[in-house]
Amino acid sequence: MRMTAAVRAAKRAPLLQVGKSAVATIAAWLLAGWIVPGQLPVFAAIAALLVVQPSVNQSLSKAIERSFGVIVGVVIAVLLSLVLGTTSWIILLAIVVAMLVAWAFRATPGTGNQVAISAMLVLALGASSPDYALARIGETLIGALVGIVVNVLIVPPVLVAPVRRDLDLLGRELAASLDRLAEALTQRTSAARLQELMLEARLLRPMKEAAESSVTTAEESLTLNPRRSRHRDELAAMHSLLERLGPVVTQVIGMTRAYVDHYDDSLVDEPAVAAIAEQLRRAGHDVRLAVQIAEVSPEPEPLTSAVPALTTPLSLRPPSSGHWVLIGSLTEDLRRIHSELID
Repeated sequence: MRMTAAVRAAKRAPLLQVGKSAVATIAAWLLAGWIVPGQLPVFAAIAALLVVQPSVNQSLSKAIERSFGVIVGVVIAVLLSLVLGTTSWIILLAIVVAMLVAWAFRATPGTGNQVAISAMLVLALGASSPDYALARIGETLIGALVGIVVNVLIVPPVLVAPVRRDLDLLGRELAASLDRLAEALTQRTSAARLQELMLEARLLRPMKEAAESSVTTAEESLTLNPRRSRHRDELAAMHSLLERLGPVVTQVIGMTRAYVDHYDDSLVDEPAVAAIAEQLRRAGHDVRLAVQIAEVSPEPEPLTSAVPALTTPLSLRPPSSGHWVLIGSLTEDLRRIHSELID
């Protein structure tokens, strides 16, 4: 299973991405072969293949990384071959020198590897003249440019749909966690159920992180994207909703932790508990409502009202001395949830 995970991705790349890479590679090969005749345009094909990335912004970054790495690697290879000749051991020396130069300039791992690979390819392909070096640099620039153009012209990816999916899942689970905690507060709860509540609440954190990662990826996909104007406002609304739900996730986990740590069977007899449970249900309602208003949920859950339920803060009588820590903690967390969900 470990070997399979090392060579297989969690999900298949879009077939469109494969097609774009193929188009870019073929176009770069043909164009570089026409502009720079004489040698097989290997550098152009490699550059185009590497530059076609899931987003236009990533393509530009990869193009800069590839071009810089090739230029430095080619220069190192040419200088070493002019000084020391073209014997086979020079290739190994060029690789070592390229890696040391990249390290000295604190290059990224991708750029450092590119410098070493370019130096090795130039010497292995059997030429060391300045004209050959310039031709290979020109090939690389052609391939990088072709890769960017292809990625821009052929349906540049807009990764907004994953944000909608992850935010919908987060909103649904957050509302369900509020309902579960409300139900637990109004009845006696076994030790096993307490642990189950805690585990379910902790699942909110990776779901929130997944939504945040999707937002970051979507924002990157819109950078330098010709289609960004159609989706900018939509993504901004979902980002705003995530910023509202994020603190609520923290409060729900904290409330569940406090309930589990301070639970005893006499808690259900506390007058304030029923009121807190009702506020939790109202908060769950408002979370579902917020997700629907943002048009995140494709299949809205049934609501008792389209009006927010958390209209006023909760006021409570002083609890009994045995439960004042828990009641105070839950009330403060409710106040924070109230401030996040109510504009």
